[in-house]
Amino acid sequence: MSLIIVIGRGHSGTRAISHTLYASGVFMGENLNRSGDLVPAVDMYDACRVFGRYVAWEGDLNWNWDAAMQAEIPEEFNDLLDAYLRTVLASSSKHRGWKLPETTLVFPWIVRRFPDAKYILWTRNPRDCILGGHLTDDLRDFGVAYPETEDERRRRAISWKYQYDLVAATQKPENWLEIRFEDFVGRRDETLVYLEEFLGIELARIPVRPEAVGRWKLDDGVTYYDFLEPAMTRYGYEIPMVDEVPAASWGSRTGVRRSQSV
Repeated sequence: MSLIIVIGRGHSGTRAISHTLYASGVFMGENLNRSGDLVPAVDMYDACRVFGRYVAWEGDLNWNWDAAMQAEIPEEFNDLLDAYLRTVLASSSKHRGWKLPETTLVFPWIVRRFPDAKYILWTRNPRDCILGGHLTDDLRDFGVAYPETEDERRRRAISWKYQYDLVAATQKPENWLEIRFEDFVGRRDETLVYLEEFLGIELARIPVRPEAVGRWKLDDGVTYYDFLEPAMTRYGYEIPMVDEVPAASWGSRTGVRRSQSV
């Protein structure tokens, strides 16, 4: 029996892998919404708030998770998590799992609870991720402080960075795989073979929409903030030639730069 856990910030295209797993016979929970999320998720949201008590904001865009990494997982968190995963944990299916973006907010404790699970980190260009609103946009709703801003896109970008940094700071489980949404769309068959080898099961081929990639190119608003550059470079996303951040927001970091990717 294998447990498959999908993490990734909201609007990362995680519904694609959730729908793929479901279509492939993986039990993803008793009730799923259109995005492939296991719902209701109120208990998981509350579990995220328990984790938030252990997050120390160090100013600017810096957070410290040492307390969370070192502390014994509170019983309150375990009870909430077990309540949320009730149907998954009770399932006798050979392959089971779940997908919910908020799982990323408690990733360090999820790894400690389920060290032998197979984890898939689903990544998408943050310029596409921040186009639409998501429940995790305002980290304060989950007890995590960050610089105040009235810029909605910037708030979403900060949430994207926070979740990237949290995952990066966590010791990875033995069974760990990172997939870019863009590769799933643009190189689906190749990416699915990679996933099949990792999961040890045959996966269904669901329809994909090429227009889901690069939507930011059709948007007139700000979709790039320079604090996203390290993560974007790591994942091979092109850095714009001209930062689209207002000069008043990030000082001298708004000048012209060369387009680059890896």
